Amino acid sequence: MATRKLNVLVYTGTGSTVESVKHAIYSLRRLLSPNYAVIPITETVLLKEPWGPTCALLVFPGGADLGYCRILNGEGNSIISQYVRRGGSYLGFCAGGYYGSKRCEFEVGNKAMEVVGSRELAFFPGTCRGGAFKGFQYNSENGARAVRVNVVKDAFRGSGLVPEVFTSYYNGGGVFVGGLGEISGVEVLASYANDLDVDGGREKAALVYCKVGQGAAVLTGPHPEFAAANLSPHHGVAGYDDLIAALRTDDDARTSFLKACLAKLGLEVNQETSVVPSLSRLHLSSISSSHVDDLLHSLEEIITKEEGEEYIKAENDTFHLQKAETMWSVTGMKEALPSNGNPDQIPSDVSEGIINYNSVVKRIVTHETAWPEARATPYFNHNAFYSSLQEYRRSEPESEEWGNFLMYGEVVTSTNTLLEKNYKLLSRLPSGFTLTATTQVAGRGRGNNVWVSPAGSLIMSTVINHSAHLAPSRPIVFIQYLAAIAIVEAVKSYDRGYDEVPVRLKWPNDIYALDPRQPSSSPPSYVKIGGILSNCSYSSGSYQIVLGIGINATNGRPTTSLDALLPSHLAPFRIEKLVAGILTRLEALYKTFVRRGFTRDMEDAYYNYWLHGRQIVNLEAEGGVKARIVGITRDWGMLRAEELGSDDRPTGKIWALQSDENSFDFFRGLVKRKI
Repeated sequence: MATRKLNVLVYTGTGSTVESVKHAIYSLRRLLSPNYAVIPITETVLLKEPWGPTCALLVFPGGADLGYCRILNGEGNSIISQYVRRGGSYLGFCAGGYYGSKRCEFEVGNKAMEVVGSRELAFFPGTCRGGAFKGFQYNSENGARAVRVNVVKDAFRGSGLVPEVFTSYYNGGGVFVGGLGEISGVEVLASYANDLDVDGGREKAALVYCKVGQGAAVLTGPHPEFAAANLSPHHGVAGYDDLIAALRTDDDARTSFLKACLAKLGLEVNQETSVVPSLSRLHLSSISSSHVDDLLHSLEEIITKEEGEEYIKAENDTFHLQKAETMWSVTGMKEALPSNGNPDQIPSDVSEGIINYNSVVKRIVTHETAWPEARATPYFNHNAFYSSLQEYRRSEPESEEWGNFLMYGEVVTSTNTLLEKNYKLLSRLPSGFTLTATTQVAGRGRGNNVWVSPAGSLIMSTVINHSAHLAPSRPIVFIQYLAAIAIVEAVKSYDRGYDEVPVRLKWPNDIYALDPRQPSSSPPSYVKIGGILSNCSYSSGSYQIVLGIGINATNGRPTTSLDALLPSHLAPFRIEKLVAGILTRLEALYKTFVRRGFTRDMEDAYYNYWLHGRQIVNLEAEGGVKARIVGITRDWGMLRAEELGSDDRPTGKIWALQSDENSFDFFRGLVKRKI
């Protein structure tokens, strides 16, 4: 299996500030989606989890570098340094720039704020000296200003177009002095155009690129990641409106420069800057349209009325229920039509900046007489979905209900979040109720991983009500295995000729595919194209499981897609049909599981598709003991492995292995118990 570096990790722990983190994540997601997942991490993750092998870029935002030092000096800095020196990339904004330099000099002579000392990372072999401009105050915008920055264009050959000069937000950053020149492996990327309030040397270096072993670091004094769209007026700060106006006027130049910096660090930048789309309406339908009214009747206890309009005010989101017949009325169009002209998009006053999606009311259009029209859902054909559902059910006699109710949104926050975080709604939904979408703007993965899921992804979450009395003999953990089998079998049974599509399973909940970019003469290499996320809650004698599935169906980024695996004579996958295939296969497997448990046939199917046949793993938590994977345990679905001696022969001991639940690699940090 190939380990590809698809994560951009933004440090959010001790020393960082909320505002700097928000700006960094916002800008990086706009420029790097869909090629990378931009993920916030804490010091605990950085210190304890195996983040390095999948990390394309480690980012330290603005804040206070003393906080970084206090928590990461020693072990943490050693981990970061090894990551970079072995080929990784580091991007330090402002405080992250001080932190990545050999020496920090901040507000020398100002006893209340002075910080002077050496720094362990020392990516820049000189001193970061600041503040470059006077006036900085912690947790304040009083020292903020818009500064002009001259770009050294020769430093960006092969990294895309860059401006001659751009305007950047600045608040307390430094200037890089000493350690410059080819001998030290340092390049000046840009210099301050303004006169400085400290000695900045001849170059007045505002941003530097440092070659570090096999990797590299870019350190900044100003904040090129701060966008005007995310700055709020500060009426008590003189000139702040002018600052925002100056940044807004020069935003294209700033964005181009930041793209070039990312490209210089080896990242694949989206040249068409990604704009996070507005949320769309949700369309609720049923295979028998009259049943939508029955479902709404079951929700009556949680529906409230205000001025004749119906709402569900749940724990995390508020849903506004609307009739389908009002969608295309003149009044309805006027109320719903945003500036982009798409009547299905929910308008937002801050659509160009950071959005608090929890505060946006989600509109559910209830289709009680007919399926949604193509003009209402141009990227999802309900007729194709329900027709495929009926077709697949002819060969799956036990599949009768799952998919009967479908809610679709062109753009949603997260299908899992909309269900799992709104328990008032979730607890009243039947098994098989499915929410699907074309695009997610806050898709959820393992741990706290969040990303934008682009169009072309198959995105779905299905409700499963699992009776509590079944849990001891039918453990919930096996449901993710059933889902994995269902996905692979739905792909392979999609139609004639699709049975050879090379998709496999990685324990416990990932979908992998043979990398079509690898030469046929090379050993097989598999890359991740999908995953399963299961969230569970309990009430009134039943577990409510929200089973989320995401697959690269037709989108080739960030790894590859199902379509890319197909020979030229086979038609591309249609997401509506694939969703129907997964649901029917999953329902049949689940009903068999309820009756008979995780059967030998299910176990054989799982092993037939998985990637781990006789794979050897090192148990880091057990001093590096080696073990060979031989299966999964039939009680709680853990990995079953035989311990190996120094000669790689079995010792006779059998272990059950479970992950330490890190966010990056289940096969790092495996812990054992004897069976």
